[in-house]
Amino acid sequence: MDDYWWWAIAGIALIIAELITGTFYLLVIGLAALGGAMVAVLHYPFWIQALVASAIAIVGVIAVTRFRKTQTSTPSISLDVGQTVVLDEWINERDRLARVRYRNAIWDAKIIDEPGADGARTLYIQRVDGNTLYVSAARPG
Repeated sequence: MDDYWWWAIAGIALIIAELITGTFYLLVIGLAALGGAMVAVLHYPFWIQALVASAIAIVGVIAVTRFRKTQTSTPSISLDVGQTVVLDEWINERDRLARVRYRNAIWDAKIIDEPGADGARTLYIQRVDGNTLYVSAARPG
């Protein structure tokens, strides 16, 4: 069997494995193997095939890593910020933990106002952390 078949089989297998994992790294390495197959079709020696595949893999992995860093470092802007909630009950008034009603459900909330803001029954979501709402009597700016 010619070299390009081995490269192509490895590339397709890696791309199929990528469909299972969803990390994009195997996709890049699979494409690099297909690049090695293309060079093998042109009858270049194996070391040039490996060099081309390695170069494509290195550039691709660096690109995927940079892309993933930009995606995780940008803060997600929640559509919930600025929406109103209604104070339902206190869980721990000293720690400012409460239950609020939002979207017809009960949510855990952390009141970030000073203790003097207890009279406000309608609060505004300042930020969301997991399933905890950080709320305040002041409308977000």
